[in-house]
Amino acid sequence: MTATTRPVAVMIGPPGSGKSKVGRTLAAGLGVTVRDTDADIEERAGKPVSEIFVDDGEPHFRELESAAVLAALTEHDGVLSLGGGAVMSLATQAALTRYVADGGHVVFLDVPLAIAAQRVGMNQARPLLLGNPRAQWQKLMTERRPTYERLATLTVVSSERPGEQVAAEIIEALGLELRVPELVDPKRAEEHGAAENNAEENVT
Repeated sequence: MTATTRPVAVMIGPPGSGKSKVGRTLAAGLGVTVRDTDADIEERAGKPVSEIFVDDGEPHFRELESAAVLAALTEHDGVLSLGGGAVMSLATQAALTRYVADGGHVVFLDVPLAIAAQRVGMNQARPLLLGNPRAQWQKLMTERRPTYERLATLTVVSSERPGEQVAAEIIEALGLELRVPELVDPKRAEEHGAAENNAEENVT
């Protein structure tokens, strides 16, 4: 991994934390591209993440996910967003540790359950949220939180704040160069409404 082929920032956090929205906004403000490992996996598999879980099982999905993360960490130089459970892979943990040692930034987007529920659509069928979706989400978060916190170089609570405001906080905290200020202006969220902030995310 070299200084010219590593992400400017890696977003981690549970489903519903806003990684996709904040990642896109952060990338826009920095004038770089954004890459989502869930999208990489879907492109490789030729089907949605939810279908991979059902058709091929979670272990197969995790294999695809680990490979996607390792590839993105050495190929992408913009903002990288990881699936919620990606950090539980030992290979991914080791790769992120090396990335941070190289000067990289890992941002943990924390979020309360009530807000996450609005974003991931917990009333719908989700492979990892069968039974009681809210209880399952809380269980996943309890299991993953220590890893999120250990790997992160910065923790930001997204809550109900506009993605633009969260992205602006990240840029300031990390001392990154803001190239397109108007794209991380919270006023844009008011103009475009809150729909994008509440868009459903994959539960992985």
